[in-house]
Amino acid sequence: QVQLVESGGGLVQAGGSLRLSCAASGRIFRINSMGWYRQPPGKQRELVASVTSGGSTTYAGSMKGRFTIARDNAKNTVYLQMNSLKPEATAVYYCNAEVLTITPEFGVNNYWGQGTQVTVSS
Repeated sequence: QVQLVESGGGLVQAGGSLRLSCAASGRIFRINSMGWYRQPPGKQRELVASVTSGGSTTYAGSMKGRFTIARDNAKNTVYLQMNSLKPEATAVYYCNAEVLTITPEFGVNNYWGQGTQVTVSS
């Protein structure tokens, strides 16, 4: 009942920047947190950054200082500004949201977007 749609991925040269967006829609009462994960080729999915509805942020250590996560609660949207991109950032980036729904029934669930490809060329 909740959908996450990512956008903004693409091909960028090393040192460049990209801004990813993720918009949540559906039967949303409250989004407790939203975040970005990535899955490089041949590796497991890992956290990039997350942000709560109150604005508290968490970053993977390797991302701090180069990536910035932000959210627009009114639009149920989260952004990931990626600067100084390196080839090792190449991955499929997935949006995640912890969502409280009260219709059709009460529940708290995590939802995932379909992923958006980020490729950083060297």
